[in-house]
Amino acid sequence: MKYIENFREGDRISGVYLCKYKQSAVTKNGKTYENVIMQDKTGTIDSKIWDPNSQGIEDFEVLDYVDIMAEVTSFQGTLQLNIKRARRARESEYKAADYLPVSDKDIEAMYQELMSFADQVQEPHLRALLQEFFVRDEAFIKAFKFHSAAKSVHHSFVGGLLEHTLSVCKLCGYYVKAYPILNRDLLFAAAMCHDIGKVYELSDFPENDYTDEGQLLGHIAMGSEMVGERARRIPGFPRRLENELKHCILAHHGELEYGSPKKPALIEAVALNMADNTDAKMETLKELFKSAGASQEWLGYNRLFESNIRRSSQYEIQPNVPQ
Repeated sequence: MKYIENFREGDRISGVYLCKYKQSAVTKNGKTYENVIMQDKTGTIDSKIWDPNSQGIEDFEVLDYVDIMAEVTSFQGTLQLNIKRARRARESEYKAADYLPVSDKDIEAMYQELMSFADQVQEPHLRALLQEFFVRDEAFIKAFKFHSAAKSVHHSFVGGLLEHTLSVCKLCGYYVKAYPILNRDLLFAAAMCHDIGKVYELSDFPENDYTDEGQLLGHIAMGSEMVGERARRIPGFPRRLENELKHCILAHHGELEYGSPKKPALIEAVALNMADNTDAKMETLKELFKSAGASQEWLGYNRLFESNIRRSSQYEIQPNVPQ
């Protein structure tokens, strides 16, 4: 099996890949074809079946593992597959782990590092709330470790939610040192909890799609509800503190048009929004550049940045030469 990240134009591909998406379409000439997205742990690739009724194309559905023969072509600068043959693979022909995108960082090591931020929280009610989620709730912990942070855009891989949350905590760790006015306990608790609703907003891999609950409520509202429900289990949890923590979660996207029910009204909410936005955008660019390989060409308009994007120039560092 050749991984998608190693595909090059002109390659002839034979192997098993996960069908992430499949939909029939019609050309301008009225000919039926199928749009397909194939996936392995290194990424996805747009694919076409131009003759879905041919003898070599057998029935398969979304989330099936499919044995294909295909040619790698290029369309408008982007690689895609022209699938010639396809059949549903047998279970003995693949290992599911080869087809799920996974963080390149160690999941258990990341979780232990995340818990170092929880250990710094001194306020007893916030500390107890973090214990409720991240120490005592085994089902939540398992889901949190292996969930993605998004369906697409950034951190859309196994361990992505954990990796993103840890990065946000690290940024907040810098903020509390640079700006002592920040309430460290509130900010660290908010950073750890800001995306906990995603364990219910998104389904497990390999589907990694929005659940019915996620479509109706979204992770921000669900996360606030989860915090409120756990806070009520902790005797004497101050209502004012609960509301401040929930506000940070509700405001962490920063703007109403970005899905936040509230705009930041606390300095900790402002800091959390900046940390969340920074990590999301940096990871988006990291993944965009990775998919482009070594190319330093313009990569086209990106709706998240509302700009055409390319890498910066790479220069060799010249040794100092006496004049």
